[in-house]
Amino acid sequence: MIKKEVFIGFFVGIIANAIGLFLAANLLGRGDDAITVIKAADAEGFLGKLVSLGALLNLVAFFIFIKKKEDYRARGVLLATAAIALLTFLYKFI
Repeated sequence: MIKKEVFIGFFVGIIANAIGLFLAANLLGRGDDAITVIKAADAEGFLGKLVSLGALLNLVAFFIFIKKKEDYRARGVLLATAAIALLTFLYKFI
């Protein structure tokens, strides 16, 4: 039961980060579509910063789970945020 709750939180964290990434790309893209902005960010070397902006939605999801006293789901969101940070770090330096 606990593993299921953590997995749900992890899944919500990944989805929230993806939505946040596309929102940040659309807001900062100056009229371009999100995919073009993400490709340009990758080419120019600031994709990690764009992913970090996308992770702000994880903060919202985390506090919603905390307020609803769903601590294991909040733990899953925190794990998703840490996993995305690790993947971003590895992508930048490899």
